[in-house]
Amino acid sequence: MKTLSIYSLLLILSFGASAQVKLSGIIQNSENSTILPGATIQLLQTSLGTVSDQNGKFTLSHLEKGTYTLSVSYVGFETYTKQIELIKDLDLEIQLNPASILTDEVIVNATRAGEKSAMTYSTLDQKTIEDSNFGQDLPFLMNMSPSVVVTSDAGAGVGYTGMRIRGSDITRINVTVNGIPINDSESQGVFFVNMPDFASSIDNIQIQRGVGTSTNGAAAFGASVNIQTTTLNKEAYAEVNSAAGSFNTFKNSVKVGTGLINDKFTFDARLSKISSDGYIDRASSDLKSFFLSGGYYGKSTLVKMNVFSGKEKTYQSWNGVSEDMLKTNRTFNKYIYANQTDNYQQDHYQLIVAQDINPKLTFNGALHYTYGRGYYEEYKEDQILEDYQISPVEIDQNITENSIFSPEYSDLIRQRWLDNDFYGFTSSLTYEANDNINLIGGVAWNQYLGRHFGEVIWAQTAGDSELGDHYYDNNSRKEEFNSFIKGNFQLNDRFNIFADVQYRQVNYQGHGQDNDQLPVDFQAQYNFLNPKIGFSLDLTEKQLVYASYSMSNKEPVRGDFVDAPQGNVPKHETLYDLEVGYKFHQKNAYFTANAFWMEYKNQLVLTGELNDVGANIRTNVDRSYRAGLELEGSINITSKLSWGANATLSTNKIKNFTEVIYGIDEDWNTWEQDSEERIDHENTEISFSPNFVGASQISYRPFKQFEATLLSKFVGKQYLDNTSNNKRKIDPYFINDLRLSYSIKTSFMKAIDVAFQVNNLFNVLYESNGYTYSNNVGTNLDNSTLVTNNYYYPQAGTNFMISANLKF
Repeated sequence: MKTLSIYSLLLILSFGASAQVKLSGIIQNSENSTILPGATIQLLQTSLGTVSDQNGKFTLSHLEKGTYTLSVSYVGFETYTKQIELIKDLDLEIQLNPASILTDEVIVNATRAGEKSAMTYSTLDQKTIEDSNFGQDLPFLMNMSPSVVVTSDAGAGVGYTGMRIRGSDITRINVTVNGIPINDSESQGVFFVNMPDFASSIDNIQIQRGVGTSTNGAAAFGASVNIQTTTLNKEAYAEVNSAAGSFNTFKNSVKVGTGLINDKFTFDARLSKISSDGYIDRASSDLKSFFLSGGYYGKSTLVKMNVFSGKEKTYQSWNGVSEDMLKTNRTFNKYIYANQTDNYQQDHYQLIVAQDINPKLTFNGALHYTYGRGYYEEYKEDQILEDYQISPVEIDQNITENSIFSPEYSDLIRQRWLDNDFYGFTSSLTYEANDNINLIGGVAWNQYLGRHFGEVIWAQTAGDSELGDHYYDNNSRKEEFNSFIKGNFQLNDRFNIFADVQYRQVNYQGHGQDNDQLPVDFQAQYNFLNPKIGFSLDLTEKQLVYASYSMSNKEPVRGDFVDAPQGNVPKHETLYDLEVGYKFHQKNAYFTANAFWMEYKNQLVLTGELNDVGANIRTNVDRSYRAGLELEGSINITSKLSWGANATLSTNKIKNFTEVIYGIDEDWNTWEQDSEERIDHENTEISFSPNFVGASQISYRPFKQFEATLLSKFVGKQYLDNTSNNKRKIDPYFINDLRLSYSIKTSFMKAIDVAFQVNNLFNVLYESNGYTYSNNVGTNLDNSTLVTNNYYYPQAGTNFMISANLKF
């Protein structure tokens, strides 16, 4: 009822607003007066904007009288900016000048979906990212996008975070920065904690749902996230941003840029520090990062060098909170050792070159290198020294006979290390044959070298070990070659065909000994062909329909190779993706509807099965699918009030699989005989796949400098495993955040932007992630009880952040 009351109040306020004038116009090329459809029109410092239609025309209605800054942008043209005085209806003829320098759009053009590519996507612009950036990791900045569900181990969005799109976790989401792969080559995940405050150096993000267009790096099995970093800013600038809030959370960053020097060169830099105690006990984070960029902008040549790095130290809160403990202590953390931490640093180097070869042909290429190194440290009790390659301590027999001391066991502190290199190149060639044909071809090669090892840095009884000795070592190498060609073919004024085919080759091998003292010895090669085809049809100037059919293949992750029993590595996965959609855009409103059918062959899922040392292993299931409908829309109700919302309704099923439950005795030892029970399941829900996800964003701007935004998110019931068992689930939750922002203009700086956000406004107690395992406890299968253990990741109740951004 509280949320409904707020909605009602905002609507009442909106109807009292005075909407009096209209702004309209046409966008043209200044050189030949040809129209420019799809140009972006914005009234800066407001939430109002639109795009030009197929005739280059646009309209913004219900505007209050006053002074506005009009901005018009179009790829390949200089941005048009002008201050306008609206005292009556105004109709403009706007001439855009072709860009005198090569712009940054060419960097990401090859891996992005366009209006005619028949793919499903959403784009977050710089203002949207900036408004949401209070220091939380990138997934939380994408939380309001369709089909996205986010989670945080520490409970407040700082530290280890994750996200799912259409129920697919981050290991199935392709992430690139400037077209360069970011996913870890072995786990295929993305650890955003290694990129703290990266949002402060981002210009825009495109999220493609489903298979999407061909890209570089890991396979896109649920979505692609394409990030573009800071683009050309012609004017010099400086920003100082500070934020503070609940759980002793602090963010401080400094950004500077030279603007365009001698019409050719530009330099940008950022330095950031974020710290937080976390909502969960001792789930602290200490995060540091920097971003440096230098660019040369010529009329037909663009050269950029980006160097960015992140260093994190987070106290471990990976284990979650047991279901029973949730009732008494939602912030429980079992670790008490002072340095039970994860420590990692990752450095990125990107050299990007774009070249207009002729008016129809553009080359884009990049060399990249990423160096990562770090460890997590743990205090472990009563460890078997032999498991750490340490000989038992030789000690007087009388001591051992008259005490509880055992020379074969010891408390100890261990570190598990990962030291890796990732390097390669990406390249593409764009050919604009004419207004009706656009072709892009790409080639990329990447190599990963990983070194995994462990050390014992202290032991109560250390035997003959030396500091620096490794108790396990294994090395891995992964090489990937990727090529694609894609094209748009405009058959007439209304009908466009999109075609795309990708070839991807993967060679992966590992050798040595794992932390469980078992040999690591695998080698695999995959050759994948991933075709895509689609069409788009303009029904009218304001309406478009599209459809596409795509295929993607994905290799197993490192754990599938290392933990596979007796080298029985599972098969690769295949996804067939059908997308059908409708788009409507009119004046101050838009609406999209997209239906999808994603059918998996040999999808890898957890079934409860363990290997010889008790590690979970994934099993191929023959058939599974996701089917759903995504709805998204926005409307400027008045010049003061706007509303945007999205909803995803889906069904996510595994046709059949076999659950494995092990038997244990009362001391939690596995039964020697009849230890496994196998249960067949049919047509069950895929884990962590809610049937409904919705988001709403209502913004009210009573005057240009102030804005109030209510952000609402609903996530339906999720199952912790694939059995559709209601005793193993995450309850649905509905949360609301309130953000207030105020911009102050001064004579001595560009602006002082102040923002205040209350998260979880109504103090909802909810969990966003978890895991489960079950055992038959007893002496045998006939005399046993099924015991299920659920663990959850509670998220913070009502909390707040306040920020001030000084712009010079």
